[in-house]
Amino acid sequence: MKVVILATNEQKKEIEIKNVSHSASLIFIASTEEIEQLEDFDAIFLLAGEPSDTSLKEYSDKPVLIHSVIDTLGDRKSPSNYSRINAWPGFLKRPTWEVAANDEDAAGLVFKELGWNVVFVKDEPGLVAARVISMIINEAYFALEEKVSTIKEIDLAMKLGTNYSAGPFEWKGIIGIRNIYCLLQRLSETDNRYLPAPLLREEYRKIYPQ
Repeated sequence: MKVVILATNEQKKEIEIKNVSHSASLIFIASTEEIEQLEDFDAIFLLAGEPSDTSLKEYSDKPVLIHSVIDTLGDRKSPSNYSRINAWPGFLKRPTWEVAANDEDAAGLVFKELGWNVVFVKDEPGLVAARVISMIINEAYFALEEKVSTIKEIDLAMKLGTNYSAGPFEWKGIIGIRNIYCLLQRLSETDNRYLPAPLLREEYRKIYPQ
């Protein structure tokens, strides 16, 4: 199986950490225009940029996996051959990929051929891991605002107490506050438990003033 992957250098590094089946090969590209120069491939991963879901109509017979954490396949009105994954920093090198798919059989075959673990989830904003981690980060900001402890101590407590690979503020630094804030904002539209903490909102607006 030949898989074309549109990725940034950082995304490429994360993917290259993963073992790939001997029967599969990865072709990294920097723009969708390069796809037209390829003669034969079986699936496409669109992890970088914002390519339109209708820009690859000619490849409707091939599975296309897009990086889209917040917008669902339904939101995007994605074609039947499209699936969603999370390509936030740090997520591509995880042992299991979360996928929301219009066609689970076709997407599942791609991951089987690559030798990568996959779990299919509902087509909801945040998928699962991103939604949970964003909520943990948000709660850490509430704790910081209430002077429960310091950033360093909250991170340490979460790593030692829950065996997390990183603390909530470390995760925020890896993922990026914009990703976290925008997902929380979207989730809070239907559930106010996800309303961004005031301190998180203040930090976000200092970096991204409206």
